[in-house]
Amino acid sequence: MKIKCIAVDDEPLALELVSKFIEQTSFLSLEAKFDNAIQALGYLNQHDIDLVFLDIQMPDLSGMELARILDGKKSDKKPRIIFTTAYNQFAIEGYKVDALDYLLKPFSYEDFLKASTKAYQYFENQSQQLPNRNDHNKQEDYIFLKVEYQLVKVVLSDITHIEAYKDYVKVHLKDKPNPLLSLTSMKNMEELLPKDKFMRIHRSFIINLDHIDSVSRNVVNIGNHQIAVSDNYKDVFLEFMNKWLN
Repeated sequence: MKIKCIAVDDEPLALELVSKFIEQTSFLSLEAKFDNAIQALGYLNQHDIDLVFLDIQMPDLSGMELARILDGKKSDKKPRIIFTTAYNQFAIEGYKVDALDYLLKPFSYEDFLKASTKAYQYFENQSQQLPNRNDHNKQEDYIFLKVEYQLVKVVLSDITHIEAYKDYVKVHLKDKPNPLLSLTSMKNMEELLPKDKFMRIHRSFIINLDHIDSVSRNVVNIGNHQIAVSDNYKDVFLEFMNKWLN
């Protein structure tokens, strides 16, 4: 899923920074950028945009005034707002217009990514609740994982197995010599992955069932990796294997 965005800020350096952050975030798409809210409003009246990164203090029409105009529109397609401002006194007003988040300048890419991820989760939840989305209602064939300071799109079919590693997980991918190291837990990975394709067979391992090469004596072979099935997960795994043993 790509979130269509615009950036609005009357400060050239701030506008370029937000635009750069949008462009380096894989699930965001920068559709346009504006140095004043009036031009942005004209664009929004003619284009379907999901998310606006919006400065507050601007001449002629302020970001807060633009947000109130957008909030007053009787439309399911009105864009959501993430405010970007140097003044924290506007935080309460920002939430009155149902802003998704509020970034206080100067902010880092990590702060930006956190707010953008909140937006991604919001739009993902919205898409799942819509009744007539055809293909969009199907199980996604990818996930996003936090790797260092970015979210990386990972195609599910490329994952061979996942390994616990301290506070991280190693996500092993086919045709990739090095796994992705993501700051998350095995429990979170279990919740993210479709249960008809992935199975936890050990406290420290989740496997992609499609990538099993062979099974012998409670050991699963995936490529050059041998992964033991622990006692706690043996019954579930044997139930899966029994369909080929009868």
